[in-house]
Amino acid sequence: MADPADFIEVTDAALDRASCEAIVARLRGSRDLQPGRVGGGVYPELKHSRDLRISGDPAWREVEQRLQQAVFAGLLAYLRKYPQVLISPLMLQQADATGEMRRLQAGDFPAMGEAQLVELARTCLRPGAINLQWYGAGEGGYPYWHCELYPRDPGAETLHRHLLWTLYLNDDFAEGETEFLFQQRKIAPRTGSLLIAPTAFTHTHRGNRPQHGDKFIATSWILFQSAEHLYPAA
Repeated sequence: MADPADFIEVTDAALDRASCEAIVARLRGSRDLQPGRVGGGVYPELKHSRDLRISGDPAWREVEQRLQQAVFAGLLAYLRKYPQVLISPLMLQQADATGEMRRLQAGDFPAMGEAQLVELARTCLRPGAINLQWYGAGEGGYPYWHCELYPRDPGAETLHRHLLWTLYLNDDFAEGETEFLFQQRKIAPRTGSLLIAPTAFTHTHRGNRPQHGDKFIATSWILFQSAEHLYPAA
């Protein structure tokens, strides 16, 4: 019997080492770093980091685009492996060769053309804002067990988070893994590697404290498109 899927995927070398090192160097010199926040605000006993949101900042636009491109490539591979990411919540239909609408099945995805999959992903999903995070050696971390869904904001934006991602920007430290509670799995950071996993409580996780060196990551979510976008005629 095959091992059950845990839906935690890691892609090595999603971003090249030189790009990662350049981002880290630039982040170290930034004057715009802020104390790391969790959903309810700044609680250093839960998360201790220095963060920089780069999305929407023209000075970081090129870096944001490079990161989003790396994540999107990882997302396409994730969708081929787990097509239920799209078809289970959305019950998708597409026109077949005769023009008739047909509901997509998981078996359609492995052979789906790249352009078709790209269009499907962009129709259904959207990128979240990217946050760069700096965790100091021996003190930084996000040791609180948490998930990425919570119903705090009135617009329910946080409930649209479907997948989480982390791109590790360095690995010259000890420990500092991303640890998943129920899967009993620790993801060791490797420079340029990309982690993608679901956002719900099933993938409760924490960021362990780095030792003997600082840890740098880029992180965000992949969200559903808004209901207005997905169901314009509803």
